[in-house]
Amino acid sequence: MMRRVVQWTTGNVGQRGLISVLEHPDLELVGCYVTTSGGKTGKDVAVIVGLDEPTGVVATDDAEALLALRPDCVLYTPKFASVDEMVRILSSGANIVATAGFITGHALGEGARERLLAACEAGHSSIFGSGMNPGFANLLGLVATGLCDRVERVTVLESVDSTGYDSPETEIPVGFGRPMDDPDLPMMVEAGTGVFRDVVHLTAQALGIELDEVRCQAEYAAAVADLDLGSWRIEAGCVAGIATNWQGIVDGRVVVDLRTRWRKGQALEPDWTLEHGYLVEVVGQPSAKLRYEILPPPGFVGETMGDFMVLGMIATMMPAFHAISAVCDAAPGIVTYLDLPLITARGMVR
Repeated sequence: MMRRVVQWTTGNVGQRGLISVLEHPDLELVGCYVTTSGGKTGKDVAVIVGLDEPTGVVATDDAEALLALRPDCVLYTPKFASVDEMVRILSSGANIVATAGFITGHALGEGARERLLAACEAGHSSIFGSGMNPGFANLLGLVATGLCDRVERVTVLESVDSTGYDSPETEIPVGFGRPMDDPDLPMMVEAGTGVFRDVVHLTAQALGIELDEVRCQAEYAAAVADLDLGSWRIEAGCVAGIATNWQGIVDGRVVVDLRTRWRKGQALEPDWTLEHGYLVEVVGQPSAKLRYEILPPPGFVGETMGDFMVLGMIATMMPAFHAISAVCDAAPGIVTYLDLPLITARGMVR
């Protein structure tokens, strides 16, 4: 069945969605939403993503006109999720597949989550969110528990150098660049990484356990020298490394342990060692360890850091993208990997 898709925003991740919709044999791009500030309104999407041939689909900031097209799915990829926007889309009858910090909706607050559920009921629509992490990496953790007859703890670690990721809008609110003694750092980190709370709940649901508590802990590392990140700077002595630890607690014991370790620059104090990828560990009987790395394809020629960062944008987009058809077929409501069939790169084999 051909699915009619609207792409919602065209940042780094959204552009990968646009390209993939245009290439997929079972998807039809019927519209593209952009904000008025980016100078993309009125342009053929081919211009936005750098394709040679025009597509006939013109980017617009007219949300009502796009929803009037009755798309089957909106590929929702802004940097920050807007509950008002998502409610509007879902109420219109369009399903949402999102990369914008959405997994279960718990991090948005119960009031916002109830609004989304009500919109799904009104529009008979569904919403699904994923990405590399949170999202796909956590699915690997759940899959790894399938060989155990006893599970004590599930740990997922993202350990990366994000120096080449020039996104001050998302990183400064988390705490990067702040003084090391800033008393607001714990609050900033918890708010800025709150979507991991969703995955703690999802993991607990998958394992059939009731959590007593969900908590966030954080550690910080300082830049040894001034750090130029392109569009912004981190001064020496300020935060250039953030490690978070989102934990699900049962009977005083950590059962779900979701960790991130992000650093910028070549010199930190303390100087954290990175794994340069994703580590999944299940402590149980038997225990299991998995390493997931994102590597260039055969024949890849990358000349700049930006060339390699595109791979990360693809890995963020595709776990959500590949779920479009399954989400369109799903029952109304907030759906997760626990509700969908096996998701693969169907239609993308070259």
